[in-house]
Amino acid sequence: MWGAPFSAQSRKLLLLGSGELGKEVIIEAQRLGVETVAVDRYSDAPAMGVAHRSHVIDMLDAEALKTLIRSEKPDIIVPEIEAIATHALQELEEEGFFVVPTARAARLTMDREGIRRLAAEELGLPTADYRFADSLEELHQAVAELGTPCVIKPIMSSSGKGQSVCKRPEDAEECWNTALDGARAKGTRVIVEAFVTFESEITLLTVRSVSGTIFCPPIGHIQKDGDYVESWQPHFMKAELLDEAQSIAKAVTDQLGGFGIFGVELFLTDRGVLFSEVSPRPHDTGMVTMATQDLSQFAVHVRAILGFPVQSVQLLTPGASATLKAEGEGRAFVVTGIGEALELPRTQVRVFGKPEVRPGRRMAVALSAAENVEIARTVAKQAASMLKVEVNEDEQ
Repeated sequence: MWGAPFSAQSRKLLLLGSGELGKEVIIEAQRLGVETVAVDRYSDAPAMGVAHRSHVIDMLDAEALKTLIRSEKPDIIVPEIEAIATHALQELEEEGFFVVPTARAARLTMDREGIRRLAAEELGLPTADYRFADSLEELHQAVAELGTPCVIKPIMSSSGKGQSVCKRPEDAEECWNTALDGARAKGTRVIVEAFVTFESEITLLTVRSVSGTIFCPPIGHIQKDGDYVESWQPHFMKAELLDEAQSIAKAVTDQLGGFGIFGVELFLTDRGVLFSEVSPRPHDTGMVTMATQDLSQFAVHVRAILGFPVQSVQLLTPGASATLKAEGEGRAFVVTGIGEALELPRTQVRVFGKPEVRPGRRMAVALSAAENVEIARTVAKQAASMLKVEVNEDEQ
C-alpha cells in the first residue's frame, strides 16, 4: 500500500504532541512501515526519541504550525495534546490535509466548553450541571448557583492541571488562580461543575474504523488532583449500565466522526451513567491495555486512522497500571528500582524518557497482569512503589 520511509512512495504521519502516549503511537505506526514525524513545544520529548525526525515549535502559533505542516506535507496529522491552534488545523483540512479524526473533532475536544455543549446541549446526554466563567466575579456567581463543593477546571488543560475542588465559597479565588496557572493556552475562561458523587469513574475506549464502532472492555481508574494514578481492566459493570455507557459513547463519537480511538470518560452513579469528557486519541488510563488486550489502544488507533479494519479487540487477561510521579525538579535525574519491579510476576515497566522532572510529572508506569483485577492492582501498585525518581541537586 505504501513504500519505505523516506521514499517517494512512503506514508507520512505527523504527530502534534510527543509525550508518552504519542511515543507508543509512533512505535505502532513504524511497525506498519509508516514514516513518522514528532512535534512538540520542547526538545527531547518522549516520541522524538523513536520518530524518524522531529521539530520543536509553539503549536499554539497558527502560522508556525501551518508553515511546518505545509513543508512536511504529511499524509496524516495526528493531534495528541490540547494545546494546538485548532483553527489552523481546520484551515489545513480545507487545503486537503487529513486531520485525525477530523479538524472539527480536534477543535471541539481540545476545550472543555465545546465538548460539554455538544454532549449536553446538542445531544441531550446526562452530565453534571455546569457553568462557565470568564472572571473571578462570574466564578463567584457560578459557585453560588451550583453550590459547594464544586469542581473548577480551565477550559483547556491536560493531565488534571489547573483542576481543583472548591469546598467553600471563600475558596473560589484560590481555585481561580489554580485554574489560570494550569491552563495550556492563554485565556481566563473556566468551567465550573457541580460535584458528582459517583460509585466509580471509567474510561470506555471507543473505536471507529472502516469496520464500524466497537468498544474495548471498560477501564476503571482513580484520579488524584485531576490526574490518573491507577487504572485497571476490566471494570465490572452490570449489563444495563454497560449498554447505557456504550450508547452515550457512540452518540458522542458518531457526532465527532472520523476514525481512531476515543477515550470517553464516564461517571457511574446511583442514578445512571453521566458523560464527563472525551479525547479523540489514546487515553492515559488506557496504558493498561499494553498488558491486557491482544491489540493495545495504540495499535488499534494506528490501524483505524490508516484505514485498516478493526473488527474486534480481545481482552487476554485482567490487568492494572500504576504511575510513577516525580517529586523533585531538574534535568539531572535517574529512575531507580526498575529491576526490583520487574521481579514481580507478569509485570512490565514503561519509562517514558522525559528530559526533565518537576513535582507531579508522570515519569513511568508499571503494568501488571493477573488472574483477577484485585491481584493485578495490588502488584501494579507494589511495582510502582519500587520505582523512584532521584534528582541530583549538585548537577543542576
